[in-house]
Amino acid sequence: MAFENLSEKLQNALKLFRGTGKITEEDLKAPLKEVRMALLEADVNFKVVKDFVTGIKEKALNLELAPGFSAHQQIIKIVNEELIALLGGEQAKLEVAPKPPTVYMLCGLQGAGKTTSVAKLAHYLKYKRNKKPLLVAGDIYRPAAITQLEVLAKQVGVPSFALGDKTSPVEIAKQALAKANYLACDTVIIDTAGRLHIDEELMQELADIKAAVSPTEILLTVMP
Repeated sequence: MAFENLSEKLQNALKLFRGTGKITEEDLKAPLKEVRMALLEADVNFKVVKDFVTGIKEKALNLELAPGFSAHQQIIKIVNEELIALLGGEQAKLEVAPKPPTVYMLCGLQGAGKTTSVAKLAHYLKYKRNKKPLLVAGDIYRPAAITQLEVLAKQVGVPSFALGDKTSPVEIAKQALAKANYLACDTVIIDTAGRLHIDEELMQELADIKAAVSPTEILLTVMP
């Protein structure tokens, strides 16, 4: 739903663009304002939004219209290219640590489906990559998050690690590495609490977990 809503808002924003000849700043003013608002409402960091909109504006103002294409079509192409660049540009393979365990840390907004994604990733790694993952319950704030992870781990057929909701996620992550070594698990997948980018305390918690366990990859989970 998040991507569907964002896509609809971006399409509506681009409909505001009606330039036919050389693109001017006035042509871009209204649609780019709507693009900016759509991204901010989707909880995209304001600095990222600023750079994104600036990139579109610079390319559009310096655009040489291709034969057979309207200015509107060219703007859509520019926005599409900038979105692809924002999301990374290409599909990347999961990195594996040179020495086990490989640590994956999943982050994302509240309600993005991180815990379910943790289980799906574990299933993929176990049955497609012949790995032995350990799932770690690092979300101590959402009610039933720990229980959900433990249930999903059993369904997938992999072990899980939890220390309840009174131990800090940083300590849980550190002790999970020792547990992985004890169980001979070559992969650790840490479920973290959902958060907003404006939640400084929880953002600092992510930084502290990263510093404590040096994850091989930090994976962002987004709602499809």
